[in-house]
Amino acid sequence: MEAPSDNAPPTQASSLASKLQISEEVERRCNIIKSVGEQCINDDELRDLLAKKAGPVCYDGFEPSGKMHIAQGLMKIMNVNKLTSAGCRVKIWIADWFAFMNNKLGGDLKKIRIVGEYYKEIFQAAGMNGENVEFLWSSDEINARGDEYWPLVMDIACRNSLAKIKRCMPIMGHSETDELSAAHVLYVCMQCADPLFLEADICQLGMDQQTVNLLARDYCDETERGNKPVILSHHMLPTKMSKNDPSSAIFMDDDEVEVNRKIKKKAYCPPKIVEGNPCLEYVKYIILPWFSEFTVERDEKFGGNKTFNNFEDIAADYESDKLHPMDLKNALSKALNNILQPVRDHFKTNNGAKNLLKQVNNLLKQDQKTNRVVATELSKEMEALSVNAPSSAAGLEMSEEVERKYNIVRSIGEECIQEDELKNMLAKKPTPICYDGFEPSGRMHIAQGVMKVTNVNKLTSAGCQVKIWIADWFAQLNNKLGGDLEKIKVVGEYFKEIWQAGGMNLEKVAFLWASEEISSRGNKYWPLVMDIARRNNLRRILRCGQIMGRSETEVLSAAQILYPCMQCADIFFLEADICQLGMDQRKVNMLAREYCDDIKRKNKPIILSHHMLPGLLEGQEKMSKSNPSSAIFMEDEEDAVNEKISQAHCPLKTVEGNPCLEYVKYLVLPRFNEFVVEQNDGNKTFTSFEDIAADYESGELSEEDLKKALIKALNIMLQPVRDHFKTNERAKNLLEQVRAFRVTR
Repeated sequence: MEAPSDNAPPTQASSLASKLQISEEVERRCNIIKSVGEQCINDDELRDLLAKKAGPVCYDGFEPSGKMHIAQGLMKIMNVNKLTSAGCRVKIWIADWFAFMNNKLGGDLKKIRIVGEYYKEIFQAAGMNGENVEFLWSSDEINARGDEYWPLVMDIACRNSLAKIKRCMPIMGHSETDELSAAHVLYVCMQCADPLFLEADICQLGMDQQTVNLLARDYCDETERGNKPVILSHHMLPTKMSKNDPSSAIFMDDDEVEVNRKIKKKAYCPPKIVEGNPCLEYVKYIILPWFSEFTVERDEKFGGNKTFNNFEDIAADYESDKLHPMDLKNALSKALNNILQPVRDHFKTNNGAKNLLKQVNNLLKQDQKTNRVVATELSKEMEALSVNAPSSAAGLEMSEEVERKYNIVRSIGEECIQEDELKNMLAKKPTPICYDGFEPSGRMHIAQGVMKVTNVNKLTSAGCQVKIWIADWFAQLNNKLGGDLEKIKVVGEYFKEIWQAGGMNLEKVAFLWASEEISSRGNKYWPLVMDIARRNNLRRILRCGQIMGRSETEVLSAAQILYPCMQCADIFFLEADICQLGMDQRKVNMLAREYCDDIKRKNKPIILSHHMLPGLLEGQEKMSKSNPSSAIFMEDEEDAVNEKISQAHCPLKTVEGNPCLEYVKYLVLPRFNEFVVEQNDGNKTFTSFEDIAADYESGELSEEDLKKALIKALNIMLQPVRDHFKTNERAKNLLEQVRAFRVTR
């Protein structure tokens, strides 16, 4: 490119000069910002960002977890001041919910909040320029915009394997081989979401946080999200001055005597060795950047006073033994005390700061006495939830009524945990809340349709209020229908339409969309999920994989760790007294009862686990939506039902493992209270399954007659649904959409 001519027109020359000035300004700002990081990803992106944006947003943060050591305090102050001097707007994320999940201060959010305020006070007292700095509490910001934040977290969880998330564990001071809780997985997904949620252009955190920052960039690539955050990873200073003495860490509010003791008497400072020398690291990364020089005062016979302006000269003198360890320590102590004096003065003279420091010292003493998960406001609130109705039955008449209700409710479950609790609850609460739910994921098979109608009608007849949880976000986490929430919502509406057409009594039934309910009360829901996650190790949560149709040995996404924690939280979020779900959901329901034990909640949810019907073909343990011949669907035509039952596995004189007999036992008898078989010598009406089983085992009831009677009964059940989907325009349209999704072939 030719140099601009001296004779160039004035407008062209001024334009080139302007561009040159802009380029120099960008380079100046770029150099300031890059000086913050030991590594920058990526230099070219940073320059391009600065050329386009006058005030880029920089994300920084901290987890309030105890006293602030100087490596954390002074490095952040210097870095933030550099960033704001280069025109950045810095958002400092006070990660209180993250400290809660990481079980800092026993997970007590009130204590964590106090420590967060103490940190802010220190930053301001020590010289952080607050002009373009914003402190944001993670809990406040997430609660205010939960409808934006949590779908982002879930999408990140869906797109990343558990193995990849575990590789980020160093951000919390763990390795991927440690005993991890489910909260550690949630933590990584949330931290990955934070810079995107805050619309950050730059992530400025320590080298130990780089893996999760790279995860955010990977997510941007995968979702084709523009403006990946530039990563500035700063050097990690040792927090302890002695390798063998944990008490050697220097804190921002240490007095002069304490600093001198820790540096002069305890600090590791091997003669003539620079590498791995914490005293020299503090000089390099704190003193020189803070003062732009380092002055060593010593007697003339030892070389006299000397002022260094760069680290190379200090290192050279130290390696050659021209700078003695004790002289280095004396100079370092003096410099650190000069930096820390304004902080000490502030905490002595400012009443608010003085009170904060007192509170922090007191709560840290308490925390040292107990290193366990403590009762939080959330768990206390959960413990307080109780049955408020009168505690005693009103004589024999009430007792008979309770027994009637009990028999109806108990008949739903193949298993009930616990029967005595169920009786007691029905005696105390006239209208108990029952939690049921479904994941909208395809066409509805008859077990899901007819059994739910029968069970819900029984529950409402016994006085229960039934809350049916439409688990749309859960279907998305489980990648049903490709994770397309719009398709999932269509399927959810289709399911509702079927149940209404199939005879569900809706008088005491509420259909609740998970996404809507959670979004409207996220401030209640997500702390509950986090509390459950931090109290359960990863192995325990992995055992719940069956609820999603997964095994523990499958390659799982991070979403499949969040799913059980969320499903467990659903029960408490809806204040359910009874959980009515299939046997395949038993493990997560038991997790809810274990959680009650952990937080000492007296009224555990009672678990009613209903039978899981098998597929129609031989060897199929359960119905499969991916194999249409294994199941009858709620909108199947009469011919389809006839064909599927005719071809169904039905071994002669064998009751065990016979799907046709299971259909009779769990669908037909509960629905009609009888089973009518047309035989050559006349009709026979059965009112108990035992009699049907006895006749079939003896050969008195043939396979052909059993199948004919079952076909007739099933078609009677399904005819109102068929009619509805033929005559109701909304239902017809929903069915067409569901079929178009090609959820079955």
